[in-house]
Amino acid sequence: MRAFLGLLRKECYHILRDRRTLAVVLLMPVLQVVLFGYAIRTDVEDVRLAVVDPAPDHVTRALQARFAAAGVFRVVRVLPNTRPLPSLFARGTVQQAVVIESGFAERMARGLPARILLITDAAEPNTGNAMQSYAVAVIQAFEREQRARGGAVRITAETRMRFNPTRESSNLFVPGLMALVLVIISALMTAISLTREKELGTMEVLLVSPLRPLQIVVGKVVPYLAIGFASVVLVLAEARLVFHVPLRGSLLLLLAEGLLYILTSLALGILISARTSSQRVAMTAALAGTMLPNVMLSGFIFPVESMPAPLRAISYAIPARWFVAVARGIMLKGVGLEVLWQETAILGAMAALLLLASARSFHVRLE
Repeated sequence: MRAFLGLLRKECYHILRDRRTLAVVLLMPVLQVVLFGYAIRTDVEDVRLAVVDPAPDHVTRALQARFAAAGVFRVVRVLPNTRPLPSLFARGTVQQAVVIESGFAERMARGLPARILLITDAAEPNTGNAMQSYAVAVIQAFEREQRARGGAVRITAETRMRFNPTRESSNLFVPGLMALVLVIISALMTAISLTREKELGTMEVLLVSPLRPLQIVVGKVVPYLAIGFASVVLVLAEARLVFHVPLRGSLLLLLAEGLLYILTSLALGILISARTSSQRVAMTAALAGTMLPNVMLSGFIFPVESMPAPLRAISYAIPARWFVAVARGIMLKGVGLEVLWQETAILGAMAALLLLASARSFHVRLE
């Protein structure tokens, strides 16, 4: 019994001494409840809507006002024709379009079917289905309202899904899984590798060598960058061959974006290792800093647009948010750098800042 109590006392001492790990373990459940409670939103709000009205009249304006008053839609464009729609959908400027045929009011007055075409971005199938249901409900309510005023009013709504017409869930999840897997592997590998050298005492040899801190960081990153790039190739091959996710854009651009994202993740892992002293702390910090934020705040599962404003603001600092947008844009929408330049620039800036912060951390430790 005395030996057991001694073992128990020793283990409690080690746990209490490692305060960083203890703090992370205690705070993780609280953080998970907060993130899950606020980030898991199935509601669809603030849908960016384009209205194509080639011949505006009092009826089409009333229909447009009905969409604006529904509390779900935000009319961002009113167009005379459908020519700008492909570009607007590709850039994410609009999520849904209502195309009203010419002579809409005249056909309604004559009792003929008045046709409306609903075009919905279905890159996120669940969100696409919800947006389509809301739009159909608005049109049906408008039809009942017009019918109550007298006349045999008939409105025919046709639907079309863009980017994911079959609404396959794998087309949504596989690009997001790429971001999740790559960031966990990259950050975890570098964090554990460097802290292992600290525990073995070989890091001090590097710090007193003629190598500059930035050279040490780059030397540690390059081998894992090659491993990460091989992981990107394997994941893409699996996405195409196993899950049949389309690749409508440039493969070379997607590989380059994946390399940039891996560099950002590796720099994050090095920064974590520079601020921790043991493999256990580094592993806990790497998992806490990558898995939960990337699952909840990257748009991988839950749309960022549906989250509260504070969580949307935090998501801007999550590298996976930008890579998920890039991967879906290239694979599902077939867009290029002319559309994805902003996401690419943000990932590049994050990688540069994290590398500089890592080098600075090593420099501080050397001093």
